[in-house]
Amino acid sequence: MKMHNVERTAYRVVLATVILVCASACVRTNIPVPAAVPPVPPPVDADPVPPRPAPPPARIPPLPAPPALEDDEFSTRTLEEINRASPLEPVFFGYDGIELDTDALAAIQANVTTLEWYANWSITIEGHCDSRGTPEYNLALGERRALVVRDHLVSLGVDAKRVRTISYGEEFPFAPGESEGAWAANRRAHFVVTAR
Repeated sequence: MKMHNVERTAYRVVLATVILVCASACVRTNIPVPAAVPPVPPPVDADPVPPRPAPPPARIPPLPAPPALEDDEFSTRTLEEINRASPLEPVFFGYDGIELDTDALAAIQANVTTLEWYANWSITIEGHCDSRGTPEYNLALGERRALVVRDHLVSLGVDAKRVRTISYGEEFPFAPGESEGAWAANRRAHFVVTAR
C-alpha cells in the first residue's frame, strides 16, 4: 500500500510538472508584434469645392452695320462704283505663303459680315503675288491664296456658289516698285463684287 501511495505521489508530481510546463508555454510573452498597417485612405480631390455650373450661353448680338454700308449706300450704285469704294477688305500674306494670320482672319470675318448684309452679291477673289519668282510659280501661288481665302469664307457660312476665284500672279500689282513695302502690298487676295 505504501508503494501505491508513492506511485500516486510520483504521478502527482509528474502531472504537476507537465501542467506547469504547459502553463508556462501558454503564458503570454512581450514579443513585439508589428502594428497593423492602416488602410490607404481614398484619394482626395485637389479641389474639394464642387465645380461651378457653366454660365448660360452668351446672347449673340445682332450684326452691326458695317461702317461703310450705313443707309444701304450700295443699293443704287453700279458694280464699278461699289468696287471703287472697296467695301470688302483685302487679305494679305507673308512672303511665299498662304497662311492666314490674325489680321487675315479678321479681314475675312469683316467680309463675311458685309456679305451677310448684301446676300445677293456674288464675288471673285483674286490671288496676287509680288514680282519675285517665275510667272508660272506666281500664278500657282496666287491661285492657292485665293482658294484658301474662299475655303475660309465658306467655312464661316458664305455660300460657295457666290464665290469664284482667279489668279493673276504678279501681273496686276497694286503697288509699283521693288521694295519690301510694295511687295507686301502685292501679296494679297483681293475681293471684287461681280454680281448683285
